[in-house]
Amino acid sequence: MRPLRILHSEAATSFGGQENYILRAMRILRERGHQVEAACQPHAQLTGRLRDEGFVVHTLLMDGPANYLRGVRQLRRVLRQGQFDVLNSHSRRDTMLAGVAGRLAGTPLIVRTRHLAKKVGSLMSYTIVPKRVITPSDYVRDHLIERGVKPEHVQVVYPCVDPSVIDSAPALDLRAELGLASDSLLVGCVAVLRREKGHRELIAAMPPLFDRYPQLHLVLVGGGSPGYEQLQALIAELGLQKRIHMLGARADVPSILPNLDIFALATHMEASGTVFVEAGCAGIPVLGSRVGGVPEMMLDGRSGFLADLHDLKQWRAALEKMIQSTELRQDLGAAGRLFCRSDERFTPVAMGDRLESAYYRWLKELQG
Repeated sequence: MRPLRILHSEAATSFGGQENYILRAMRILRERGHQVEAACQPHAQLTGRLRDEGFVVHTLLMDGPANYLRGVRQLRRVLRQGQFDVLNSHSRRDTMLAGVAGRLAGTPLIVRTRHLAKKVGSLMSYTIVPKRVITPSDYVRDHLIERGVKPEHVQVVYPCVDPSVIDSAPALDLRAELGLASDSLLVGCVAVLRREKGHRELIAAMPPLFDRYPQLHLVLVGGGSPGYEQLQALIAELGLQKRIHMLGARADVPSILPNLDIFALATHMEASGTVFVEAGCAGIPVLGSRVGGVPEMMLDGRSGFLADLHDLKQWRAALEKMIQSTELRQDLGAAGRLFCRSDERFTPVAMGDRLESAYYRWLKELQG
């Protein structure tokens, strides 16, 4: 099949899981021979990241009526001149701007990727402006279908984790860094410090376990204000500074993961939950909330466990089960490693295959 010309658009200016998803998708598509460009705001972190990797990025302001009209005209011109086959938008704002530009330019395929787990309001940015939708999990896909999107118009493309990044990460002795004994047992959580990531729920589950297992420690990796200061105060209030360690935002997460004995995240809601896959890929057993797309990121009972978010007894029981058995942790970790490295869901191969098959199939349908 001929290589495609693909333009991704994103209105957000911060850099998180959604922007990482876009960056990885664009890398994979370029490696497969497609011409891939982006349209972002000039001050977006994604703009700099993409340009650093040699991508062409068309910049435009996307806020306010004047910028909207100017942006539609600019992107219509970009899409026409570049003769793009596919426009793939990622947020409501850029969908309504770039999508309209794509309609005016006659771009054959306009796709919206829905990254969030929360309920959808208007379907305008899913069925009227774009022609097809991509989701990061079956959970999000099922919700859109319930809201009225045709099943054949929605394709799941799971978030991608590259095993080679974990395998080639520099070795790190986290226990030595924290001044802990070599036989310390580490439960780790990697997430931005926002209320909905459930750090408080996870911390609430720990004190009885700390009492029973003197070698047990909790490591929190992630930044964000005021969450960092609030959790710091909570830990001090509980008198757990010697058992709960806050590392802040770290750029060496692939090096940190292999140091953990258990990965746990009591997230309130996730469209998918890439960090569960990253932990699984590193061979770490996982414990997650039974919410959103999280159950699709693991094998419950085989690579880790799911617990009801507000049931502290469930969380403690699952943690204790893993704390008590090295053999169980090894078995769960090995199953997770196999599952997360399979080319069916989460690898660069899987993401590339799913994106290409969706684009080519939909182009064929729309072009008759």
